Amino acid sequence: MLPNDPIILLSVVNTKLRDFYGDLDEMCDDLQIDRAELESKLASVGYKYRKEQNQFI
Repeated sequence: MLPNDPIILLSVVNTKLRDFYGDLDEMCDDLQIDRAELESKLASVGYKYRKEQNQFI
């Protein structure tokens, strides 16, 4: 389960992307996370997924 706080969520998601997953779709599929919901939550604090860096920036 991922944290609800968007800033902590950002840290956890970027760490998982860096250490375990090739891209956001792979992570969302594996963890059964709704990608749109995740992106929306992180966008609410100013972060957007960048495929080139495989992280939210």
